[in-house]
Amino acid sequence: MNSLQSFLALNPPATAAALGGLGLGGARLRPSRVTACLATPTPTPPPQTSAPLAPAAAAARRELSAASRAVVEDEARYIVGTYNRSRVVLVAGRGCKLYDADGREYLDMAAGIAVNALGHADPDWVAAVSAQAATLVHASNVQYTVPQVALAKRLVEASFADRVFFANTGTEANEAAIKFARKFQRVARPDGDAPTEFMSFTNCFHGRTMGSLALTSKVQYREPFAPVMPGATFAEYGNLEEAKKVIQSGKIAAVFVEPVQGEGGIHSATKEFLQGLRDACDEAGALLVFDEVQCGLGRTGYLWAYEAYGVLPDIMTLAKPLAGGLPIGVVLVTEKVASAINYGDHGTTFGGGPLVCQAALTTLDKIQKPGFLAEVAKKGENFKQLLSTKLSGNAHVKEIRGIGLIVGIELDVPAGPLVDACLDRGVIVLTAGKGNVVRLVPPLIISEKELEQAAELSVIVMHAIATHLIATASVELCS
Repeated sequence: MNSLQSFLALNPPATAAALGGLGLGGARLRPSRVTACLATPTPTPPPQTSAPLAPAAAAARRELSAASRAVVEDEARYIVGTYNRSRVVLVAGRGCKLYDADGREYLDMAAGIAVNALGHADPDWVAAVSAQAATLVHASNVQYTVPQVALAKRLVEASFADRVFFANTGTEANEAAIKFARKFQRVARPDGDAPTEFMSFTNCFHGRTMGSLALTSKVQYREPFAPVMPGATFAEYGNLEEAKKVIQSGKIAAVFVEPVQGEGGIHSATKEFLQGLRDACDEAGALLVFDEVQCGLGRTGYLWAYEAYGVLPDIMTLAKPLAGGLPIGVVLVTEKVASAINYGDHGTTFGGGPLVCQAALTTLDKIQKPGFLAEVAKKGENFKQLLSTKLSGNAHVKEIRGIGLIVGIELDVPAGPLVDACLDRGVIVLTAGKGNVVRLVPPLIISEKELEQAAELSVIVMHAIATHLIATASVELCS
């Protein structure tokens, strides 16, 4: 066999039978494709340049329609190549299902990278956004708008915070948090000896603009754009003693930490770790910043991830799910931080616009309904247990971890083939960590039945991967 994709296509009997009962049968097999979110130096060749497939594989493949091929070709011609996209042209979504231009259906276990908390085309969300679009889409922040102030009030009342600042993305929110932390320290220490440096952690991800990029641990993200913002130090995630040594140096303006790391591989902090950071920051006069861009707003089964630990930050950043699919970023701060910020210290043209704030209010309404978060927690725990039971005998599964509906399956082999094989069979999942973690962050509204479908497919594909690896090893030994 030349590839796992060829192997899967050539060995369909058990797979097709099992998937047929899930409504994800062999009729929906699609071409091999790369599913990494970002371009890499050595991307897998597209189908038309890959090694020829065996007859059975060729029969199973579905080529893109002419219209879909045109979209793919135009993207390559007109868009800067920062994304290594899967060869799927999406045109519609409803609930937890997505549909491509060629009529194929996908179960969405990625939610647009933890964005579509309410799934796709939620009727209440669509109605609210449509009504607001017909009323007022944008106004300058020089004037007041009702949805912005209403959303700020709701967020403050539902959290530790006293005030909020609106931005457009998670990285923008973290950039604002960097500025707020430095300004706070300068106001707190007017003698000119204010700390200006920052600490974050291994496997963390805080964004791709120059400040947040400096706080993001992956060297391959930072190195091409060096020098990034100076003064960032990384400590081992979960290693409190190492972190305390850095914080106690007196140079740290703020510590950035994700209570649950998403991009880094679905790693959850412990209460002891976060409480220890809180205590060390208080002692040194540093601010504690929780980045809940991916893990916040119900994803963990709590409204905010920090609630699971009982530890409060000085600043928290939000983004992905809050507006239900529209771009938003939010910085929540205590009064002591807000009091250091003056007119003109920061701003953004589009942050807190009436359309996106109305979308966020509707999303918040849904997630704060009685019983919603308890259901997320229950579904997440059941899903983890189901995966653990079904994958317990697979030698390549190292760990299944997570909280609520942010779940990771760590493998001892690259996760890309599993992600691609799932996509071929109508389920969208992501990678994380060092490329060996399958990241599962579905819409929070997903049903138990849909989670069972995803778990069953994971088992089938993992079995095929294990069989393929054994077969490959046998061929290599005999050659």
